Amino acid sequence: MDALPIFLKLRDTPALVVGGGSVAERKIDLLIRAGAKVTVVAPEIGSKVEALLNQQKLHWIEDRFEPAHLSQALIAIAATDNEDVNRSVSEAARQQNLPVNVVDQPDLCTFTVPSIVDRSPVIIAIGTGGASPVLARMLKARLETLIPAAYGRLAGIAREFRDQVKAALGSVDSRRGFWEKVFQGQVAELVFAGKENQARAELRAMIQATEDAEFEKGEVYLVGAGPGDPDLLTFRALRLMQRADVVLYDRLVAPAIVDLVRRDADRIFVGKEKSNHVVPQPEINELLLSLAQEGKRVLRLKGGDPFIFGRGGEEIEDLVRHNIPFQVIPGITAAAGCASYAGIPLTHRDHAQSCLFVTGHLKDGSVDLNWDALCQPGQTVVVYMGLTGLESICREMIRHGLKDTTPAALIQQGTTLNQRVIAATLDSLPDAVAAANVRAPTLLVVGSVVTLHDKLSWFDPDGGPPDDLALNEPGRGANDGL
Repeated sequence: MDALPIFLKLRDTPALVVGGGSVAERKIDLLIRAGAKVTVVAPEIGSKVEALLNQQKLHWIEDRFEPAHLSQALIAIAATDNEDVNRSVSEAARQQNLPVNVVDQPDLCTFTVPSIVDRSPVIIAIGTGGASPVLARMLKARLETLIPAAYGRLAGIAREFRDQVKAALGSVDSRRGFWEKVFQGQVAELVFAGKENQARAELRAMIQATEDAEFEKGEVYLVGAGPGDPDLLTFRALRLMQRADVVLYDRLVAPAIVDLVRRDADRIFVGKEKSNHVVPQPEINELLLSLAQEGKRVLRLKGGDPFIFGRGGEEIEDLVRHNIPFQVIPGITAAAGCASYAGIPLTHRDHAQSCLFVTGHLKDGSVDLNWDALCQPGQTVVVYMGLTGLESICREMIRHGLKDTTPAALIQQGTTLNQRVIAATLDSLPDAVAAANVRAPTLLVVGSVVTLHDKLSWFDPDGGPPDDLALNEPGRGANDGL
């Protein structure tokens, strides 16, 4: 994060704007709307600024900027078309430790002014650190269509009843649960329908009928985080990620996905790397149970899909025995996600009419698969966690009937910016992988569909050839849980 987004309370705060033209107009308007006492320093001002002056909404100093003009200001904005003047404002403000913004010159700013979606008291700010104001405005336009003005009215009603809810519900968790019910239930619907008095009556009745215990029941969300790209999360996964009080996540969940969890949720890293589990699986199972019994809403965030080599079944068995409510939210499994991003269809009328998913190592660490089932014609075989046993897997598949020229590909960290695809044959793939210094997590795909990679590859994180094997610093994601 290049800058900390904050909301400044500027009511009755002295603010200085240097410049009186069209660029300054927009900044002046924002400051006035925020309640600031605006002083404009400029030799001349445009018609819109003059209109605000005539309405006594600002003070005008008809002069060129001097550092002394900052003596009473607590915030400064330079909005002229003269770079020397803008730089002088920035330097003088910094010397006085004043926050300063210079329009369209982010290197001279200590803060930037975001694009704003105003649903007061709900305010949404979109910033790019000055890198791309046009992109910020495009995102603002998108959000304007998604967020009705009624959300502002809903927040205003919530503010009216905030103290009453606090008095009725003693714990933070119960109050959070209460407000989630308000914002997702009948009260919100009444506001959206323009029936605000009825909404207030409904909210009043909810407060009178509510007890802490109603909102202190624990629950577990077993959520598939997909193979690495945050864009592949489901809407339901995102919604529950914002509800959780505590999250348990492992190595295979991309940091960008963990960042989408509610900011104030407790985060517990449980590891899950081959032969190196920070928290052993039985302890994870016990932790899910104990946290839920404490009344927590627990998010178990797992790479890929929880029920495809993700041990999701193991993790909820104790919950079933103890009658703990839970939800399982599927995610895009590594086979589907990584193969798609590599341009390898898992089925194709000319190549494969079936697809087999297997894990490259069993519970005891061995590689002992049903080789005869894996080595059938007209199918694709996807091997999860097969990097360590790659040489053995390729050798056994050849020994059990597949030609040594059978196409095979290893995908490293699929769907992420560190994705690499090594396409070869069963005979040559182990050497190619060894030469490329590949690291887990990886996915092995075997079958003639691999030949389509060159033609269908579309995801190019490096901007180079699809098979560029230059080593990237490995990230996280791109596989299901171990």
